[in-house]
Amino acid sequence: MRRFFTAKFGPLVANLKLGAVGGAYWSVLKLPRCITLLLLVAVAPLLRADRSLDQACLAQSVLGAEVWSRLIRIENRTVGGPYPRNLHALVFELAGILWFYAATDGTQSFSLHLGRLEEEKADFGSLLRAIDPGFTRWSEVKPKLPVIASRRGQLSNGCFIESVAELRARLARGERVDRPQLLSYYEETSAGLHGHTVLVLGRGAHWEIFDPGRPTARLSVTKRDGADALALARALEGSGVVKARSIQLDFLAAAREAGIGAIASKAGSVDERPGRS
Repeated sequence: MRRFFTAKFGPLVANLKLGAVGGAYWSVLKLPRCITLLLLVAVAPLLRADRSLDQACLAQSVLGAEVWSRLIRIENRTVGGPYPRNLHALVFELAGILWFYAATDGTQSFSLHLGRLEEEKADFGSLLRAIDPGFTRWSEVKPKLPVIASRRGQLSNGCFIESVAELRARLARGERVDRPQLLSYYEETSAGLHGHTVLVLGRGAHWEIFDPGRPTARLSVTKRDGADALALARALEGSGVVKARSIQLDFLAAAREAGIGAIASKAGSVDERPGRS
C-alpha cells in the first residue's frame, strides 16, 4: 500500500510541501481547493491503516516468537467510532486467554470464554464484534519484514505489551523475580476513564514497579500499602484511581526456569480482566 501511494501520489505530496514553503500552496497544485481536500480525505484512511500495520507488527516483534500471536486486518463499518474504517491489530495469547492490541487504544482482553481457547483461536468473528459491532470482516495478514524489536518505546498505547516484554527481558538475563504481575489501573479524566499498565515485582517488603511510560524511574511501594491491586495503584498514582486489576505472571518465571519455550500457553491466574491499557 505504501509503495502504491508513493508511486501514485508522491508528486502531489511533494508539491503540497513545496507550495506550503513557498507561500503559493494552491498555485503550485493548479487544482481547485475542494478537489485537493477531497484527495487528502480519501488518502488519509490508507495512511492510518498502514501505520496500524506497522504498530501491530512492532507489537508482535516486541512480544517475541515464543508468544502465540496473529496479525489481522479488520474492516470497520461503524461510522464515528474510535476506530478507523480499516485497521490492523494483533491478537495474542497470555495467561490462558486471548488479548487484542490496536494502536488506537492499546490492549484489551479478547476472550469471551474460559477454557475455550482453541475454539476462539479458530474464529475471531464473535470476539471482534464484541469489541465493536462494526468489525464485520477480518482476515489474517503476514508480518512486514524486517521489524526491529529494539524499537521498544515507540509502540503506541503499548504499556501492557511493554510490561510483558520487560519481564521476559529480565528473566532472559537470569534475574530472579518474586510474584511478578501486571497491574492495570484506571483514572477518571475529563475525557473519561484512562487506563495504564505497569509491571510489578516483589522485592522483600516492597513492590518494585516498572512503568513503560517512565522506564528509568525507580518506583517502589511497600507491600503493606499495596495489599491489593486498588491499594497498590492508589499508592502509586493517588486517589484518582477508581479501578485496578492484576494478572499474575508467575507462570512465565516458572517456564523460564524449566526451560520451556512456548511460555504463553501456560495458564495464569487473573484477578479481574483488564480492559484497555
